[in-house]
Amino acid sequence: MSNASPVAPMSARRKFLTDPDLGAGNFLQHALALNPHADVPLIYSHRTDPRGQVSLRGHSLRELEAIRDQYARWYWANGVRPGDPVALYIAEGLQPILHFLALTALGAIPALVNDAMPITTAKRYLDHVGVVGIVADDPRVITAAYRPGQPRPKFIAPSAEIRAHDPESGALPSPYPYRHAADDVVALIHSSGTTGTPKSTMIAHRQFWAGKETRMLRFPAEPDDRLLSLMPHTHAGGLSYLLTTVLLGVPTLTMGDWRRSVVEPVMREFQPTMVASFPRTFVELATGDLPVEAAARVHTWFNTGDSAHYGHIRRLVSLGERPAGLIQPWLLPEGGTDQSVLPGSRFIDGLGSSEMGMALFGQVTTPETERNDRCVGTPVEVVEKAAVLDDEGNEVPDGTIGNLAVKSPSRTPGYWNDPELTKSFELAGYWLTGDVAKKDGEGRFYHLDRTLDVIHTTTGPVYTLPIEEVLLADCDDLVRDCSVVGVPGPLGGGQLPIGVLRLQEKAVGHDPEELLPQLNRELVAAGLTTLAAVFVAGSDEEFPTGPTGKVLKRELRTRFATALSGAGEETGGR
Repeated sequence: MSNASPVAPMSARRKFLTDPDLGAGNFLQHALALNPHADVPLIYSHRTDPRGQVSLRGHSLRELEAIRDQYARWYWANGVRPGDPVALYIAEGLQPILHFLALTALGAIPALVNDAMPITTAKRYLDHVGVVGIVADDPRVITAAYRPGQPRPKFIAPSAEIRAHDPESGALPSPYPYRHAADDVVALIHSSGTTGTPKSTMIAHRQFWAGKETRMLRFPAEPDDRLLSLMPHTHAGGLSYLLTTVLLGVPTLTMGDWRRSVVEPVMREFQPTMVASFPRTFVELATGDLPVEAAARVHTWFNTGDSAHYGHIRRLVSLGERPAGLIQPWLLPEGGTDQSVLPGSRFIDGLGSSEMGMALFGQVTTPETERNDRCVGTPVEVVEKAAVLDDEGNEVPDGTIGNLAVKSPSRTPGYWNDPELTKSFELAGYWLTGDVAKKDGEGRFYHLDRTLDVIHTTTGPVYTLPIEEVLLADCDDLVRDCSVVGVPGPLGGGQLPIGVLRLQEKAVGHDPEELLPQLNRELVAAGLTTLAAVFVAGSDEEFPTGPTGKVLKRELRTRFATALSGAGEETGGR
């Protein structure tokens, strides 16, 4: 890696903080205008050869600009115009970023699709969006999904064709890059699909920048800082960190593969000081022998999307080192810097979603932090109001469980081509996040479940996340990962909770009937509802996850629908 630092000077960062035109559609242009280090490598990709040797390649802001313009020429020549949605059905990593930059520079709207999404689901989603074109790594698959005579986009092109396009061939429109209005839609982000068909969340130019201004001063950006981003860039979280690090000039390596076997060697080579991911990678890094060498320089772990579990967090924060002068993160009330070197790292757990625009709640855990299950902290500064509401939109008293709701300029304008769906998430001037939560007297929020995952028993609702928390933190000698879902009881009339487990390597082979009383003892000690049964998932297929790595609880509910009634066979076994 280059010894020169691409970090933007504080004078530039202060200008970003107050620039009324800066947003998600033009952040590269603003970075080019104000960062004097535009020729220093900034965004990295990697290759791993057959011997397992990792090589890194850095791209400067100038190089990103040149590739953006090359791709934009191809899109413009193929009829893409402002406001046109174009699907990107390509592998994660650097490529989605480059196509995003090219399309937004034309005023077009990239519809980012995770390439792990099943083709039938992807086609249904893209038909709903109404894309004018599709770029895919293997266009044969998506082309075959269109029957003869069926309407199809103007083009379905291989991504290799755009990469090979002559950089000087073709014209660019005038003016270029496109000048976005504040409410212009700049991207479409699909939901994980864990609760059904993916929704298409709109991201607008200024809306997506709202709340990220404070990162210009309170995101670690010292000359030796570097970020490993394992966030899918087909998700708002990936775009959010990309926008932040491009403006700040923090060297960032983007990866499309989140498995530990692939990530750990790259970490050893890149030596990041920060790692951003969904919980899926943190589960793997926290399992088995810890990646001490790979995480030697890590001072901060960033998590967003679903909140992480303490059982995994407490292992990760034992790694790395917090340098002197490390600033208080933007997710917490502003404070001073650490004045001394401290052992271990900090885990910043942010509860957010594409619809919220960013993580709107933040909790930091360090080796010194006391355990506080399911606490996601307090709202960040951009949130005008966060509340727990009943079904009529009334704020409930502290300690009462209800619907988590926010008022924030960072929230999405809504769902593409679906105003009715948008309206269903609005209540009393709030945006409903789809989460069940409670708030304590000190203003801290606790995330208990997704609304669709609550288990409705004959004695009242049971929330799955606190149960999973105990299984992962207090039964970690047995449980590597788990998911709790509700299924019909043997007598009908209500659901009962069951646990689907991935076991630690040393616990593989345990009889589920013997595991159940051990796990339930810990749940009783925590004052939680016990499990009616446990099932061991012996493979990835038996522990299904969606395109972003979230466990598909709806599939587990279907698979184990007759588990307690005795009608039919279920995989995994009790």
